[in-house]
Amino acid sequence: MAVNLAAALACFNAIEAMVRIDVFDGSMVMDVAQLTAFLRVVREGSFTRAARTLGIGQPAVSARIGALEAEIGGALFTRGRRIALTPLGEGFLPFARRATEVLDEGVEAARLSRTGQRGRVTLASLGSVAAGLVGPALATVAAAHPSLEWLVRSADHEGVLAMLFDGLVELGVVVWPCLDTGAADLTRLFLMREPVVLAVAPDHPLARRRGVERDDVARLGRPFLRLRWWRTHHPEMTRLADRAAMSMDVPMETARFLVMRGAAAGFFPTTFIADDLVERRLVAVPVHDLAPLSRTMALVRGRRPGPPAPATAAVIAALHEQARALGILRR
Repeated sequence: MAVNLAAALACFNAIEAMVRIDVFDGSMVMDVAQLTAFLRVVREGSFTRAARTLGIGQPAVSARIGALEAEIGGALFTRGRRIALTPLGEGFLPFARRATEVLDEGVEAARLSRTGQRGRVTLASLGSVAAGLVGPALATVAAAHPSLEWLVRSADHEGVLAMLFDGLVELGVVVWPCLDTGAADLTRLFLMREPVVLAVAPDHPLARRRGVERDDVARLGRPFLRLRWWRTHHPEMTRLADRAAMSMDVPMETARFLVMRGAAAGFFPTTFIADDLVERRLVAVPVHDLAPLSRTMALVRGRRPGPPAPATAAVIAALHEQARALGILRR
């Protein structure tokens, strides 16, 4: 029993030495080359064969093992005609293997991150383009890079900016130009401009009229939806709401439901209702005495040192391509 206790104590001392940090210079006590030499001697059962597989001389292997033993405070091998692990070496072996496995995993993770296969992507977007713009772009990148870690949020303009300024996300889709305090810290990557159209259900009274003017929208909207797709409520939307017999200030998701039921009319950014327009669940109605409406957005990057990581760069490229496919990319 005393022998086992002594061996356990020696093993504890070895572990303590392995993880000990030099508080003066912050460096680890041992290096990877020493651990590699130790594990290779264990595998080959010989200093000479270990040196041959490592492509170095036998004295170099002996020097590395000697330095490791000096740090741990005892012999790891019994020397003689046959090399064998001492109790101290046997106790140290699983920790040496674990340490090199972790290092190997770290090297592989770094390699995958460098090629865009691993990494973390953080993005916040205006809710109105979260599906039409962001969704397809992220689906493309996720299919090609399944090991990426994602943090994606949607919010209004101010919410996206808050996440960018707080460092929660690296990329953001915001209304442009951005006049908010702190906008100088944002890097604009590219611009998008999308039309804003009056949308109604196909059987709505406004859809059946040959010509629609603002008075018709105010009279037949019932209710007219006062949607916020600009930095604030667009001035033209405020004027129409003031003239309408009835108006409602609701989130865009609620507004889409009401319009599809034929219960309201409102002006939507086209990206938000693109599929509905294609499938004729909604129709866009021109308003002849109203100048064409649009909004400009930008993909921006928060303050970060250096260029984007490969995974983030892939997302930027995918968003750029999706904006081009939607016809909203502004050159």
